[in-house]
Amino acid sequence: MAIMQSAELLRRARLTAGNPAPHIRSEARREALSSGRAHHELEESSGRNYLQPLSRTTDRVLHILLSGDLSRLRSESVAESLGISCTTLRRRLRGDHTSYQFLLDRARQYRCEKKLRERWLPGKCMADELGYLEVNSFYRAFRRWTGLSYSQYKLRYH
Repeated sequence: MAIMQSAELLRRARLTAGNPAPHIRSEARREALSSGRAHHELEESSGRNYLQPLSRTTDRVLHILLSGDLSRLRSESVAESLGISCTTLRRRLRGDHTSYQFLLDRARQYRCEKKLRERWLPGKCMADELGYLEVNSFYRAFRRWTGLSYSQYKLRYH
């Protein structure tokens, strides 16, 4: 079940990679995303087929990132837990047209969205929970994900 969720997370992330805040964008964009037209357009423009099944390695990395302590997980430790070298991990992820940093960013985004649905946390607390060493790095990532600053998001949705 967790692997299915992690695969779906990556598929959603691939669809929204160029649209960091699909819930804030226009109704037409939401309709395109839900109907699959955006996915088709993304495939055509990039020349890649994003519906191919994910490798077992990518699924396992996503599972580790979604269930582990993000402040302690580095690509080296993930590779070690999978019993492969860092080079092999990078090569296998590249085979799925992704990278460790991309998966880490999506796992952080997913956890942030999940936590904000439960309750509002101050930025410093959220940054710590998501494994950011600097709160400003979290704020920049949050703006990239949503198109809003953390305080603007709070005013709009909480």
